[in-house]
Amino acid sequence: MEYTEVFFKGTDHVFRVSQVLAEFTLFGHDFTIRWYGAIIAFGFILAALFGGRIAYTWKMNLDKMVDVLIYGTIGGIIGARLYYCIFEWEYYINNPAEMLKVWNGGLAIYGGIIGGLIAAYITCRVRKLNFLNLLDCAGMSLLIGQGIGRWGNFTNQEAFGVNTDLPWGMWSTKVQSYIIRNQASFIEQGISVEPGTVSNKAYVHPTFLYESLWCLLGVLVLYIICRRYRKFSGQIFLCYGVWYGLERALVEGLRTDSLYIGPFRVSQLLSVLVVTVCAVLLTVKLKKYTKNPKPVEGVDYYYDGETYVSRHAEETAVEEEKDGGDNEPETEKTEEDKNDN
Repeated sequence: MEYTEVFFKGTDHVFRVSQVLAEFTLFGHDFTIRWYGAIIAFGFILAALFGGRIAYTWKMNLDKMVDVLIYGTIGGIIGARLYYCIFEWEYYINNPAEMLKVWNGGLAIYGGIIGGLIAAYITCRVRKLNFLNLLDCAGMSLLIGQGIGRWGNFTNQEAFGVNTDLPWGMWSTKVQSYIIRNQASFIEQGISVEPGTVSNKAYVHPTFLYESLWCLLGVLVLYIICRRYRKFSGQIFLCYGVWYGLERALVEGLRTDSLYIGPFRVSQLLSVLVVTVCAVLLTVKLKKYTKNPKPVEGVDYYYDGETYVSRHAEETAVEEEKDGGDNEPETEKTEEDKNDN
């Protein structure tokens, strides 16, 4: 098993990183489990469990949610790979077999979100599930998956940025090799980045780390908004668009592996568009709610298959049942009692 030594400017500790988690032989065939896939799978499982818990709290149909999860996942994987391959078409048209090798990297997050949302919307329409509530679950779940999944980039030593003198600057021979191989394209794109040497390391921004921390912090922020300030279905997903899009628009400008349309970074342009659209919709919807407030489905009430049930009324009934009827009901006062007062 091969290891890559990874150095960070602010510490003398050397991290030995491998792309391979395990290798084994089964029924005469050799199998390899890579850290990249294992980390993404772990993030996916946690995201699905969290989304399922929210759905259960909002009394959404879990059988229907499983259908959305299955088809949304398939759509997300296809969308993520297609998005990446389309913007690297010159390479993949000449190496079509490489399109299937997702374990080597090349899953674009925005493509995954687009593909997953399309599949989820179709499934919600067929299964008659509230799509906007689903989006709110997905907003927080996506941040969990993205925050954890970015560490797959660390094991592959990819998704890093230009040179930096910051204490958390990163360097490895894989980073060095990538920079040397792509110097021609960097010059064409107007990017200046030095590869460095073992004795004179040229540290780079670990942009995967920036996104991971931002996404995990976003889970907490969106959860607080969801618990205390959610006014309408779809609000949390709009907050997700603003939160994630803002970070990606800034950090994408540091990266060395961006996909381009002409001189422009695709993800940066898309991020600015996402932030703008989500911020405008969020502002308009919140103003509308202020003028005409109404309960939020999944928070203030839910649909039990026949009618809309007030969550407040249900919780009040439960509290009364817990009290066990210890409080004696107030009896109607007689005329004599009234005269005594």
